[in-house]
Amino acid sequence: MKYLNYLLIFIGAIVAMYAKSGIDQNQYILIGGIVLLMIGVYRIAKTIPSKKDQEDDNDIVKHD
Repeated sequence: MKYLNYLLIFIGAIVAMYAKSGIDQNQYILIGGIVLLMIGVYRIAKTIPSKKDQEDDNDIVKHD
């Protein structure tokens, strides 16, 4: 599953660069590449725990 996220980011970046490099740019391909890139980044960011949640957990442990 983790590799799928990295694959989405990689494919999205390649597609976005390819769509941007041509003289006659295809906006739909560029948008599709950016969407793939953002979906991959979102899915990876979703798995990273929040720093605020970690601080709250430490505060609860200290008070017990």
